[in-house]
Amino acid sequence: TLFRSHAVTDRWFQAVLPVQRAADMLLVLSDDQRQHLAFLSRVEPSVVGEFGRIAVEFLRRGSNPKIYEGAARKLNVSSETIQHGVEGLAYLLTESSKLMLASRSLRQQIEPTVTLKLHLQENGEPCTEVLQTDPATLLHLIQQLEQAVGEMKTNHCRRIVRNIK
Repeated sequence: TLFRSHAVTDRWFQAVLPVQRAADMLLVLSDDQRQHLAFLSRVEPSVVGEFGRIAVEFLRRGSNPKIYEGAARKLNVSSETIQHGVEGLAYLLTESSKLMLASRSLRQQIEPTVTLKLHLQENGEPCTEVLQTDPATLLHLIQQLEQAVGEMKTNHCRRIVRNIK
């Protein structure tokens, strides 16, 4: 039959379709697109899976009116409703893919590294140390050092240092 169950397709669309509900936050959908996609919430999950397969075929090969007509007969709706549902789902898939690619590229951005070359003296002998860190760790290190310097200025620390000498 036209709406046979595809285990892989059904699982995929069960994972993808919740995106449609969140899509209003991520994607800008027109009222017409929302209405076209709302049709999918009124049919069985296996039918939604078949719509997904048809939408992928639509993206690969273009529109196929014969499939729309057959599906319309099976579901007792107009072929235009089927076509709009497939087109709406294809739009949702393409826009979701763009968002996924964008989020992946953001996660793969280059992380800057700060390199410090410290010229120190150890027992009167000059030495150098090279340190590398990311900016967040460097900021944390600066805050900790500033806090330590601030504590050394307190009366309590001054008394302890005086008694040690």
